[in-house]
Amino acid sequence: MRKYETIFISDPDLQDQARSELFEKVRNIITRENGILLNFDEWGNKKLAYEIKKKVRGHYVCLTYGGTGALVTELERNFRLSDDVMKFMTILISDEVTEEELAQEAQAVAETEQADQAAEDAKEPEVQSEDTPEKEATAKTQDTEAEEVKAPEETEDAETEQN
Repeated sequence: MRKYETIFISDPDLQDQARSELFEKVRNIITRENGILLNFDEWGNKKLAYEIKKKVRGHYVCLTYGGTGALVTELERNFRLSDDVMKFMTILISDEVTEEELAQEAQAVAETEQADQAAEDAKEPEVQSEDTPEKEATAKTQDTEAEEVKAPEETEDAETEQN
């Protein structure tokens, strides 16, 4: 078994439902071909270096998985047939990886994702009040500028009183 990484760019104009169906199809191909999905990382919409199918943006997805050459062939065949996938590239990361190593790595990735999710859930959303530090700093700056503007007038008044 080998470890691969595939990056594909899907149409950025896809509806969320169509995009999730595409992602589910990819996951099903990997499991059907006896592969082990290690990481499914959505990078989101990004600007392309050049136009592809008259689009200047694309939705990037990175897959890391273990499998055989037949899995890669089937996955790329489906990418070519799908109008939703604009570009793809598969890279061989390592040769001769055992299923146990891949299973351990998949478990470690899952645990890390769970820990990240738990940390996000535990984090309380910050409530923005009207007097945030940024607004207070801006108000102080504006007050200081107003005093500086008044300062020359006061100086002239003081000189007039002295004369």
